[in-house]
Amino acid sequence: MSTEIRANTMLPARREQITLHTADGLELIGELALPESRPPKATLICLHPLPTHGGMMDSHIYRKAAFRLPALADIAVLRFNTRGTASEAGRSQGSFDNGDSERFDVAAALEYAEFNDLPNVWLIGWSFGTDLTLVHGLDPLVEGTVLISPPLRWSGEEHLRSWAESGKPVHALIPEFDDYLRPEEAKRRFEPLTQAQVIGFPDTKHLWVGKAEAALDAIVGAVAPDVPTPLPRTWDGPSENRQVTIVDS
Repeated sequence: MSTEIRANTMLPARREQITLHTADGLELIGELALPESRPPKATLICLHPLPTHGGMMDSHIYRKAAFRLPALADIAVLRFNTRGTASEAGRSQGSFDNGDSERFDVAAALEYAEFNDLPNVWLIGWSFGTDLTLVHGLDPLVEGTVLISPPLRWSGEEHLRSWAESGKPVHALIPEFDDYLRPEEAKRRFEPLTQAQVIGFPDTKHLWVGKAEAALDAIVGAVAPDVPTPLPRTWDGPSENRQVTIVDS
């Protein structure tokens, strides 16, 4: 019997609580969700929104990615709390540093993926996480990136040009009613990043409330184009209803 996939539906996966170790001596809380019985086609490293405004590894698009994509798309999802950030899984050591020392956090996640032979690694940034991606995420391991609601707050033209020179694919998902950067301005601001695909999403705001499915479809289309989208909205098989407690950092 088919079950409708709802906000709290958790589909089968191999899930492991992980600890990332940064070069400056901190331990970061995280989770890796892998396909239950097949190797992953791709790996998402999720960089969350601003922790001073509620961002964390449980931010709803990332939580739903971890709950659904291992089963629906054979994609591994690695999400974690940057320094000083808390979620139901716990609080990462250290304190928020306005995107500067967070470079060690990004590097720790990439190191974990490399050490564990996770394939086809993509950085998925959301809001603050897009700045971390653009400023600190241009690494040989990274195949490409999907930027969700990028404000281009800390990332400058020099970072866009560096990504352009790399030739790595960049997909920018821009809400029609974003608080910081809307589609027309985004096309202009991303001009230095010549290969960027700037995609507008109608009737969508910065936090993508009620629009997570559209974001997940776009992510899968970028990182695993052989997987049909839109993704299924129902599931035949075991599942759980997993209520997550939202914790303030």
